[in-house]
Order: sequence, then structure tokens, then C-alpha cells
Amino acid sequence: MTSASHLADMLEAGIGQLGLAISAPRQQLLLDYLALLDKWNAAYNLSGIKNIDQMLPYHLLDSLALVPYIDGQVMVDVGTGAGLPGIPLAICYPEKRFFLLDSNGKKTRFLFQVKTELGLDNVQPVHARVENFQSPEQIDIVLCRAFAALDRFVAFSADLINQSGKLLAMKGQFPDAEIAVLPPGFTVTGTRELTVPGVEGSRHLIEIRPQPG
Repeated sequence: MTSASHLADMLEAGIGQLGLAISAPRQQLLLDYLALLDKWNAAYNLSGIKNIDQMLPYHLLDSLALVPYIDGQVMVDVGTGAGLPGIPLAICYPEKRFFLLDSNGKKTRFLFQVKTELGLDNVQPVHARVENFQSPEQIDIVLCRAFAALDRFVAFSADLINQSGKLLAMKGQFPDAEIAVLPPGFTVTGTRELTVPGVEGSRHLIEIRPQPG
């Protein structure tokens, strides 16, 4: 069984390799979230990864790789599942607001438990499909991680943002074919290759914005 101190050391080292500055209390909240994910996973099938040693890089550090790119105030994480990347980002940005959308009731019940136990007042789990979500406020960024092909992600999310908003999609291999069939009115405005400690294979972040006019 992996010790708490070993996980804490892994997280601190990974955060350092990502070039991030996350306070000790925030790191503890990330570990508390990981413990809840591990505990609830058996009953709720939240993740295909069953080993908490692997959950830390593939879920926590992978989500934290987005920290430098969260420059809005209100975010929507669509198809959030167990709260990835939304929960780790919300822990790092307590002053920003995060709507976490998923159509799976078990997963949103887990998110309410996480919100309650960790005191994440800036998180609002929503049991809904993204195309049915009516936002109560202006959305700055729509996020997704392993949600859908880019054309579907854009089509589902287009109504959530205005001309100043953007979409951020986490992908594995660079999605040339998906970019080629983006819906009219949207364009890729940035791409980043992400290096995540402990995660094998390619990771890319794709930024998409509405075209002016």
C-alpha cells in the first residue's frame, strides 16, 4: 500500500517539474481529493486506473499541466467525469469559479461529496449534458479532457462563450484530422505540447476561439 508521505513527495516533485508554485495547504487538498477518488472508485467506477500511484500523474499532474493557461474567472469543465481537470484547477484557483458538467449521476454525486468534504465553495457540479446546460453567468473558458472529438466539442460548447471566450481541449496525439474539420466560425489560436511527469505518450493542449465577425 502506498504511503501518504510517498504520494506527497510524488506530488511535490511533479509540481516542481511542471514549474508550478502551489502552496502546501493546496497540495494537501489535492492529495485529499486523490484519496477520495481512490476510495470511491471501486463502487462508482470513476477511473479505469485502479492504482493510486498511477492516478497521481495521469489524473492530478495531467490536470495541473493546465494551470498556466487558466486566465479567465468562470470556467466550465464539460464531461468532467470524476472532476478532471476541474477539481485540481479549482483547488489551485480558489478565487475562480468552476462549473463541472457530467451526464452521469454517479459521477456528479461524487463531485458533490468532494465539494462538501474539501470545502470547495468555488465548484458547482452540474448533472447535465453540455448541450442542455444554461449558464447563469458569462463563461470565459470551456475545458475538456478526453471528452469528444474537437468538432463535437466545439458544436456542443459554442453557445456557452461569446467572442472573448475560448475553448481548451486536452488531447493525446496532435489532432490534425480533428482540426481540419472544425465547424465554421471557429479557429485554432494556439497549441501547446505538454510534458507531464510520469505520463507516457504525447499530450497536447488545443486553444480554439470564435473567429471575429
